Amino acid sequence: MNELTHFNSAGDAHMVDVGAKPATRRIAVAEGRIVMRAETLSLIEQGSHKKGDVLGVARIAGIMAAKRTAELIPLCHPVALTHVDLAFTTGQNPPAVHCRVTAETVGSTGVEMEALTAVQVALLTVYDMCKAVDRGMLIGGVRLLEKSGGKSGTWRAET
Repeated sequence: MNELTHFNSAGDAHMVDVGAKPATRRIAVAEGRIVMRAETLSLIEQGSHKKGDVLGVARIAGIMAAKRTAELIPLCHPVALTHVDLAFTTGQNPPAVHCRVTAETVGSTGVEMEALTAVQVALLTVYDMCKAVDRGMLIGGVRLLEKSGGKSGTWRAET
């Protein structure tokens, strides 16, 4: 793959035609994290944040974002998602919440953008819910870990 597919021969942006592509099971896994003060992470882990279950709300936000990706990314195709799994883990060095999303569909285009969008919005939701106690949080490391299905087959990120 060495060309940008969202531009036609005249260099104009366009939506890629996926009409002739066969429907296959497609899966994408993405990750990211939000680093914060230890005290902020403690509030999240103990469930004692005054706004309630931070990770529960962020999980729903991420799932909703995956479902609405085509409304946010101009040339993305609407995808009928068959499954979205959003999992959080926490760590102390540095204090952070790690988010991992698996998005799945049976269709003619992949779900990488849905998985990546879900990660970003879930982490933004953590930021929004915790900004009153920690405005210095840092979102980063958002990336595609793997994808499978379709003509290009399976791809995995190197470490």
